[in-house]
Amino acid sequence: MLTSLKHRLLTAASAAALLGALLTFGSAPAADAAVPATIPLKITNSSGRGDPVYVYTLGTSLTTGQQGWADASGVFHAWPAGGNPPIPAPDASIPGPAAGQSKTVRIPKLSGRIYFSYGQKLDFRLTTGGLVQPAVQNPSDPNRNILFNWSEYTLNDSGLWLNSTQVDMFSAPYAVGVQRADGSVSTTGRLKPGGYTGVFNALRAQPGGWGGLVQTRSDGTVLRALSPLYGVETGALPASVMNDYIDRVWQKYATTTLTVTPFGDQPDTKYFGRVSGGVMTFTNGSGAVVTSFQKPDASSVFGCHRLLDAPNDQVRGPISRTLCAGFNRSTLLTNPNQPDTSSANFYQDAVTNHYARIVHDRTADGKAYAFAFDDVGHHESLVHDGNPQQAYLTLDPLT
Repeated sequence: MLTSLKHRLLTAASAAALLGALLTFGSAPAADAAVPATIPLKITNSSGRGDPVYVYTLGTSLTTGQQGWADASGVFHAWPAGGNPPIPAPDASIPGPAAGQSKTVRIPKLSGRIYFSYGQKLDFRLTTGGLVQPAVQNPSDPNRNILFNWSEYTLNDSGLWLNSTQVDMFSAPYAVGVQRADGSVSTTGRLKPGGYTGVFNALRAQPGGWGGLVQTRSDGTVLRALSPLYGVETGALPASVMNDYIDRVWQKYATTTLTVTPFGDQPDTKYFGRVSGGVMTFTNGSGAVVTSFQKPDASSVFGCHRLLDAPNDQVRGPISRTLCAGFNRSTLLTNPNQPDTSSANFYQDAVTNHYARIVHDRTADGKAYAFAFDDVGHHESLVHDGNPQQAYLTLDPLT
């Protein structure tokens, strides 16, 4: 079934979820100085493409909860009321830099996304619940045949968090960066040479239906690879693709204890899981039951939701995050102490999240956000600074 409208809305809660997820495994460093209301974002077009680029800064004010967009000077504009059916949103596009050029805009304090598209403006709509995001897993989505991508960011009084994300799809490549007060620049998200086409080629070569994630335009242009979650939801990837591994995990922990230490800075906080009657139940150090999980399916694993839901609490959510990472990286059978944070141990089973494996293999620094909790163990493609001087978004070649 296609993703519902509910999952395509950018609400105050969902916009803040990025920041909440990033802080789960440790508090944010205190800002070195007051973070200004806006900071510069330097956009560099190194794509080599001749078609025009359009940029959008969309998000939710964490202060007022208003959804809206920012213009090139960083002024925030609240969206007008939406409709049912959804109505066209105001044109929030900013003309991007031409090939080989750079352009600096300003981004305000909010949590949301920085979209960019090639050759055509994106089609955004407003419903009564807020902004409808593009959902290209839906064949009828008006953005289906547009080459585009986005970065997620949060800017607040504690600083800037800016990532490159492949949680929903892998598409037009880009790198993100932040300049610190001392002038140094931290970057992530860049692919290895040949990495862009390498991802699609590797997916097509992977047995088991993984090539079904690749979407092309009628003219043959490769547009993106859907995440395995959307692949399963749309039937592009078999729903049984993770069953063998999930079955083996449930069998192992019927006779073995799974120890989860979810907080890196709290090594004494441990939970202990065993499967009985088809349910994995976790207890704390005193033997009290704290939460339990039904046997998950591929959608739950790839989406880190449903049967592996991760509420923003201090017990079930952190345990679920750890399980989700272990399933996607296929480390639960080889290590009963989770999380396993050594990348050398990831994706070694024949049944694994091959999409995540392939994307990580082709990033220059090995970092990616290939599934929702890829930040477990700090393997995410994220830059952060408490006193950001400038942010960077570099559109890379599609090679």
